[in-house]
Order: sequence, then structure tokens, then C-alpha cells
Amino acid sequence: MRRQGRLIEEILDFNNLYKAFYKAQKGKAFDQGVLAYRTHLYDNLQLLRQQIGSGAIETGNYHYFTVYDPKKRLICAAPFSQRVLHHALMNVCHDSFENHQIENSFASRIGKGTYAALDTAREYHRHYRWFLKLDVRKYFESIDHAVLKAQLHRLFREKHLLVMLEKIIDSYATTAQKSVPIGNLTSQYFANHYLSVADHWIKEELRIPAYVRYMDDMVLWHNDREFLLDVGYRLQEFAATELKLWFKPFCLNSPETGLPFLGYLLFPGRVRLTQHSKRRFILKSALYAGYLQRGQWSQKEYANHAMPLVAFTEYADAVEFRKKVYHSLMDEREQ
Repeated sequence: MRRQGRLIEEILDFNNLYKAFYKAQKGKAFDQGVLAYRTHLYDNLQLLRQQIGSGAIETGNYHYFTVYDPKKRLICAAPFSQRVLHHALMNVCHDSFENHQIENSFASRIGKGTYAALDTAREYHRHYRWFLKLDVRKYFESIDHAVLKAQLHRLFREKHLLVMLEKIIDSYATTAQKSVPIGNLTSQYFANHYLSVADHWIKEELRIPAYVRYMDDMVLWHNDREFLLDVGYRLQEFAATELKLWFKPFCLNSPETGLPFLGYLLFPGRVRLTQHSKRRFILKSALYAGYLQRGQWSQKEYANHAMPLVAFTEYADAVEFRKKVYHSLMDEREQ
């Protein structure tokens, strides 16, 4: 693939830097760090332009916190000035990363996403006799810095740009020269690109016709069970050798048993919520209703949180489940 050059000029363009600021502050317009940056916006963007031009960018100094939904994860929040930097870089580098993706890679891409991945998976699920599901053990923590840097050198040719990307990579590690921080915009691009090598190997070398990947969740379909079993072992070897990644025990089964994927159980003719998704809906619904009842949230705040929760369940056959949960909450309020 032809490597991309002459991107630094586009990154340094003031229109790109202003765009990066407005994207970085989206949803955080009243945070203290954002307000302080905006107060001297031109001067801050001028400083950022100088840092990018010299390569002396700021990295690290993350703020760490833990989230538990949908699972326990350590989130690394970069200072706001670095988030502007990340957007400035990715605004311009986006097309280079995007052009290396296959059609059926769905995470962190415009026009793709969770439900497009699910729709495609459901279509394959109706037409094949077997599926193979794999996901990487501690994916973000396992990304190898040397492997990632080598991939980026094959993607870009400007040394100045590569030095900055490598500084961002080196700003964080959980073990020796491994891991990218969950929470960085750059990490989303790096992580999605890291497995694109496996995508191309699956489609071009193994010639698997039915395949979907959502970040590190990978599903393949075929009518030959033994063929898929062999593919599973070959993928394990490829990931360990080429990417220094290890899969959790893979799942090989028929569609009638149900495919656990992105919080749902997919069957040939229907979609159900996983038990984990049901528990999450029950706990979150009770929590949000309590905030509303105690006056901690307005009706608007409650709706902003509750509507996405309901929308998630609406993709599944879960009408009766939702009714049961909300009737239970109403009964508790009346007691």
C-alpha cells in the first residue's frame, strides 16, 4: 500500500487546529480546562502549532479513573491541550487509517458502528451453519509498541509525523513496551489499525467470505465446522506470532445456540439481550429513577440518560422484559 506523505502541512493549518479544538471540547464546553483554553484560544493554538512544527509535543500527565460499565476498565484522560493535539493529528491522518480498513471492520468508523455490525452479523447468521467467535485477552493492554510502530511506518512516510505518533505511544505502558491508554482518541485509531493486519490475512489469505470485527471482537461464519476449527487455531498462531496477542478460548457453535455479540444474543430469526445486558438495564433503570424521584435530576436529565438505555434494548426482542422492569419500578415508588 502506498504510504502517505505531506500531511504535516495539513496538520499545521490553522483551520485544522480550530477544528481540532471544537471537536475536543464537544460535550465538555463548561469544563474548567476547556474554559481556560478557550480564554486564550489563539495563543494556545499558536503554541500547539509551534510544538507540532518542532515535534516537541506534550504527552502523558494523564488523569486516571475507573469505570465499571459495561466492565471494569482504567480510563486515562489526557489534559485538554493534548486532546486538541490528538484531534489535530487524527483529523488529517484519518483517511490513511480508514483506507487500510476492510469493509466489515465496524468500530470507531464513520457510517459503521455497533448496529451496522449487528445487522451484518445477523445476515451471516441466517445463511451459515457454524460460527467462530474470538476476542483478545486484555486487548488494549496487550498492544505491543514495537509492532504498532512498525505498522505506522508502513502507513506513513513523514519522519516528523512518525516521531510524534511514537511519542504518544511511548507516553503510556502497563508492562514493558505494551499497552495504549483507553480514553485517548489516538488509541482508538491505533487499536483499530493494529488488528487490521489480521483482517486482511483473514479475507485475502484464508479467503473467509463471512467475517465481522468490532475492535477486538471477531466473528467468522462457514458451513464447514472442521474448516472453522482449523481457522481458529491458525488465527491463534497468527495473532501470537505477528501481533503478540493472545485470544480467550474461542467459541465454535451453530447459530441456533446463540451468538453473544456486543451485548446481545443473536439467533437466526431473533435477537435477545444477554444476562449481563439485562442486569445492566435493571440496575441503571433503578438508579436513574431514584435520581429523578429524589430531585437530583430534572426530567430532561433523566430522559437524556434513560433514552439511550431503552434504545439499546429496543434492538432486541425485549418488550415484555422492559414492561416488567418498569412495572416493578412503579410498584416500588408506590410503596
